[in-house]
Amino acid sequence: MKIIVCGAGQVGGQIARHLSREQDANQVTVVDNNPALVRRLTEAYDVSGVTGFASHPDVLEQAGARDADMVIAATQSDEVNMVVCQVAHSVFSVPRKIARLRSPSYLNTLYSDLYRREHLPIDVVISPEFAVADAVMQRLAAPAAFDIEAFLEEKAQLVGISLDRDCSVLNTPLRQLSELFTTLRAHVVGIRRGERLFVPEPPDQLYEGDQVYVFCVTEDLQRVMEVYGKASLDVQRTLIIGAGNIGLNVAQKLESKGRKSRVKLIEKNMDRAEHAADTLKRSIVLNGDALDLELLHEANVRRVDAALALTDDDKTNILACVRAKNEGAKLVVALVNDPSLIGLIAPMGIDAYVNPRATTVSSILRYVRHGRIRAVYSIGDGEAEVIEAQVLGTSAIAGRLIRDAEFPESSIVGLIQKKDRIMVPKGDTRIEEGDVLTIFATSEAVAEVERLFQVGLDFF
Repeated sequence: MKIIVCGAGQVGGQIARHLSREQDANQVTVVDNNPALVRRLTEAYDVSGVTGFASHPDVLEQAGARDADMVIAATQSDEVNMVVCQVAHSVFSVPRKIARLRSPSYLNTLYSDLYRREHLPIDVVISPEFAVADAVMQRLAAPAAFDIEAFLEEKAQLVGISLDRDCSVLNTPLRQLSELFTTLRAHVVGIRRGERLFVPEPPDQLYEGDQVYVFCVTEDLQRVMEVYGKASLDVQRTLIIGAGNIGLNVAQKLESKGRKSRVKLIEKNMDRAEHAADTLKRSIVLNGDALDLELLHEANVRRVDAALALTDDDKTNILACVRAKNEGAKLVVALVNDPSLIGLIAPMGIDAYVNPRATTVSSILRYVRHGRIRAVYSIGDGEAEVIEAQVLGTSAIAGRLIRDAEFPESSIVGLIQKKDRIMVPKGDTRIEEGDVLTIFATSEAVAEVERLFQVGLDFF
């Protein structure tokens, strides 16, 4: 598959990095007007690079647009991304065009007719701010989890849980968990121990300090959290730090939950604070620095259930969370773009984080995958992926038992949906046509997992 990625920044670079791992499946070319960014990617990964303005037809032609299967427009400019898609369609007839758009004006449902082939030919619009706001709301659904993502039409959840001494299943082999909790539909699919992320075997045990990834049926989520030593928290009072697109979107979502939800925002920029105050209906907006203790006390931080630091500065978010936690906030969540800072989250007492880059990349990757891949979620700094895929009759694994399906060693099936039933798989579970599988795979196993689903299938 020949893919042109326009934009070599954080998002475009991460997409190129993911796709370049699948050398047999993808031929990737990166376009950016910054030669240093292009050179960094071409030297680090198996991708080609073109320096120039991605919206210029001659630059796209140099990148191979005449025989490209897909263009992903992920530059910092909405307008450039829109023009890239228009040129790719009108001049080069590229079959598939994905655009990253950030401005709420372009995303207003009143103007959704804009993105039609006869008007502005964008096949898929990805909104980072909306996707990140949804990710923040998911964190609030399981406040004690450091990571959470919905699968199988939101009937299943992947939950990341940090284990402490209150966990009742410490030092218990994983194979015994199903015997101890016979009615619990949950499955441990990944463990991070120190710097290592791995797929566990049945004899493996869980230890204090581990970070585990658990697949569970949504109905069993609260019980899963209790089993792993996490008390439930009803989030009613929320403090949001940062009233940009993400913070404002989260505040609107919280307001829509009803009068039971009480929201306060702190915004340093006066213009943004005034805009937020005019936009929101019931939330209280304070203008000032969230690191100012006096302002935090004015916001009554000691009584909030959750403090969400959602500014565009990672260090501000981390420090604001630490300060809010020290002043009494029950739960603190930080927005962190730089993956090198994620290792500081737990030691500094921050309960959870949201990585906008990983969220955006996951949103885009689901439209790039082959066969019947329905969703993709990136774990950590691209260390692993969770894939949701449907089994067709021509898939290599159709009709086989789980233990005979030849899944790669660094992968594991999480949950299986068979028609309306979701189940934890066993070795003798037969994979049938129409089943939908969720699979946790480390980065080196992703391409091989995809090949099991794509035999005899088209890309789209």
